[in-house]
Amino acid sequence: MKHEHRAMAAELRTKGRKLEGYAATFNTEARIAGAFTEVIAPGAFAGSLRAGSDILALADHDPTRVLGRTMSKTLRLAEDSRGLTFEIDLPDTQAGRDVLALAERGDLGGMSFGFTATDERRDGDRRILRAVDLFEVSVVSAWPAYPETTVQARWKPVGHIALAHAQRVIRIMEAQQWAS
Repeated sequence: MKHEHRAMAAELRTKGRKLEGYAATFNTEARIAGAFTEVIAPGAFAGSLRAGSDILALADHDPTRVLGRTMSKTLRLAEDSRGLTFEIDLPDTQAGRDVLALAERGDLGGMSFGFTATDERRDGDRRILRAVDLFEVSVVSAWPAYPETTVQARWKPVGHIALAHAQRVIRIMEAQQWAS
């Protein structure tokens, strides 16, 4: 079976050192290499998610730039009515820091996924992916195949940053108390 990759501009958010969003969306048409139109059917990823396979999160499909994996629970995947959701706990590595910096600036192209089609239907130049064997999701720097989704970066204080903010708030409250 042939391994394939699909990139899409996915909704992407940062929360501290986490990325989350949609790696794929259902019922959205994408023109693949100008040759055919592809649509992902709802439930296409369900078999892979049930199987408990070790699925990787990569930067630009590069297996030397691992961002997370389901086996270690640093990558979490699920299907909802819109598509394949993901959450990645980013590592404190160069790849993790680079991806986070690009996400916060809004510079990422989107998401992509690597798969083997296990059930597809063709109708002329239209291909419907009904079931796939998913082996990776990737944060991509450049051109997505599914441009209808969006990439967003949001930041939420965590860890020592949240603690420092809380300490500043307490000092301000104490100063206000002394002033009154």
